[in-house]
Amino acid sequence: MAVGDKLSHSQVGFFNEAGELGSSHPQFNEICTALYEREIISLAHGEIKNLSLLKRRMGGLPYHVKAIARYMVNNQTSPNPTPLEVDTHNGSWLAKQMAKCPGINHLDDTDKRKTWYKKHAEYGLVVPVLVLSIEGSHIELDSIDMASQDNTQLHLNKSGWFSNNGDIIQSDTHSEKSSPTSPLSIEKRILLRPVKTIMSAACCGHMWGFKAKRTPRALTLREMRLSTQINWKNFSILKK
Repeated sequence: MAVGDKLSHSQVGFFNEAGELGSSHPQFNEICTALYEREIISLAHGEIKNLSLLKRRMGGLPYHVKAIARYMVNNQTSPNPTPLEVDTHNGSWLAKQMAKCPGINHLDDTDKRKTWYKKHAEYGLVVPVLVLSIEGSHIELDSIDMASQDNTQLHLNKSGWFSNNGDIIQSDTHSEKSSPTSPLSIEKRILLRPVKTIMSAACCGHMWGFKAKRTPRALTLREMRLSTQINWKNFSILKK
């Protein structure tokens, strides 16, 4: 596979500070508490066996949690406000859930998708990935961390290599492998073109079964951090 060199930015550098404003906001502590509780439970029940990695994850919690909380309390007055509402009690985003997954409606826009990514793909760009499984569908947030010189092949930080028409080339996860003991783990991932309905559904954790809407999932801390990096004006890279 011919791909470009990995860009020099580190993943840590991608998560820039969200600013010092907001810590005095009355809802700041409530959001922080919700995010802390959710992430600690996730770490406690996760599969991290490397103690050093676990320490790094724990050590980075204050930085990321405070950055997300500042962004959320300053949302409506920031230069890049989201169209979403803030659920301070749960530390999450809210928006009306569509009857059907919006990502499925965009599966046939392959040409538009290729054109868009050829023009806009670059390091740090937040992108949506449609996840289809036996249980239903949802959309996850991911970010580009490598690309070929002509932007025809894109590597996402979590999901692996995709062509710019949305097809997966090589997965960095084991989600597309099945076993007799875990048939519900079968998944298919498709890179989508970011539009408002798709990005809103991803930020809010909306999920769908094959016949009806399902209860929204809680976003990981990483996805919450990515949600603060979206350029809601045109979904290209958010310039600092």
